Amino acid sequence: MSHSSLVSSTIHPTPSMPDSTPYDVAIVGAGICGSALAHVLSRYTDVRRIAVLEKCEGPAEINSAHWNNSQTLHVGDIETNYSLDKAREVKRAAEMVRRYLERNDDEHRMHQVLQKMVIGVGEEEVERLRQRHEEFQQLFPELQWLKREDIAELEPAVIEGRDPDEPIAALHIPEGHSVDYGRLAQSFLEQAREDMKSAGDREQSDRELDIRYQTEVQAIEALEDGRGGYCLDLGEDGKLQARFLVVAAGGHSLLMAKQLGHGKNLGLLSVAGSFYHAEDCLKGKVYTMQIKELPFAAPHGDAEVHEPQQTRFGPTAKPLPMLERHQYGSIGGYFRTLDFNWATFASLVRILCRPILLRFAIMNALYEVPWLGKRLFLRQLRKIVPKLKPGDIQRARGIGGVRPQIVDTEARDLDLGEARIEGEHAIFNVTPSPGASVCLRLARDDAETITKTLECRFDSSRFDRELGESGSSS
Repeated sequence: MSHSSLVSSTIHPTPSMPDSTPYDVAIVGAGICGSALAHVLSRYTDVRRIAVLEKCEGPAEINSAHWNNSQTLHVGDIETNYSLDKAREVKRAAEMVRRYLERNDDEHRMHQVLQKMVIGVGEEEVERLRQRHEEFQQLFPELQWLKREDIAELEPAVIEGRDPDEPIAALHIPEGHSVDYGRLAQSFLEQAREDMKSAGDREQSDRELDIRYQTEVQAIEALEDGRGGYCLDLGEDGKLQARFLVVAAGGHSLLMAKQLGHGKNLGLLSVAGSFYHAEDCLKGKVYTMQIKELPFAAPHGDAEVHEPQQTRFGPTAKPLPMLERHQYGSIGGYFRTLDFNWATFASLVRILCRPILLRFAIMNALYEVPWLGKRLFLRQLRKIVPKLKPGDIQRARGIGGVRPQIVDTEARDLDLGEARIEGEHAIFNVTPSPGASVCLRLARDDAETITKTLECRFDSSRFDRELGESGSSS
């Protein structure tokens, strides 16, 4: 699948031996989180030399690509698996992305503003939703309570064909955001280039942002010079040295961390999501209520960010022993993240053998069966759109990535947050959902660590003025 690039980059040849002058920071991975960090370091710090290394032909071609995620800016308003504290934290971080988009995307190439809602069906769900509205309304003043007739006006397909005696209600946000995180990552890198160039022109400095595509890190070695830092083996592209290393490469981050002796108590449960398409169905995003015991997303419908007349339904979810969807060469890397030890094996067995998760896994395996799978999953989708028929939905081929869910092998349980593994002069980030929504907050945290370690300056006042809580919409 192709995409239009907002960033041009020259792939620089590298010598067979490392440069005598190391980079200050090497970022491995040009997805949404790696690109956000490049932007923050370029605009808000005085870090001089930054390298961004990406194995694909361009930025954000794996999990950050719009075809591999639900394109939602998660804020915590309609995500019913978030506690109030979690929602407050995610909202604060997601607002940074919203402010960036408002400043830099007047033409809406990276995002669309559209309504979103979460529906409660049946007396028990409606009551849970009512309680949630009362609890969350102070944090989200724009959160509206919708009755059946209100839903019918805003999303007719949700009510048409539904049993008139079936209780239903919704929480509604008039202006939500659908985001193409791939294009957002490209914009971050474009902005980073401009900021580095303007700083160089203004200060006559030697600031440099070196973005290298089709450059894969083969191995990483810690330097033994007493100053910290790393030598990255880039195969045929030679070697590169950096004083600080950040790996933001999905499940590969844990693999690289373990190669350097970090994250030994962690493993991965890779979960692949698949979707269906339907035409002219929903006007915005419609979520269903999360089952509390399940850590995976409940079925929802999303208007496509660039084709709003097309609705994407899903996801189905299945464990898949890969670090990347459709990349069978990543199977070996996945198993290396498990260390082949008893603690990891026991953790996965314990997690997957819980009755609710076992039923979930069996049903999602059945969803993959030709003919039968579509009809079984249609039962879930009819909770959103009752009149859907088998002929109305088609499997979205090539849509859906892999979510690298962290397993804590000491607690023998899933860790539902993002993993930030720190080593000496190194950070390894594994960011399942809502990692894209909070990418600028993660980048801010990483930038603070980097500048403190390298004794550089981080302009936190400017960051907060432009993107933080004191930032103003423009």
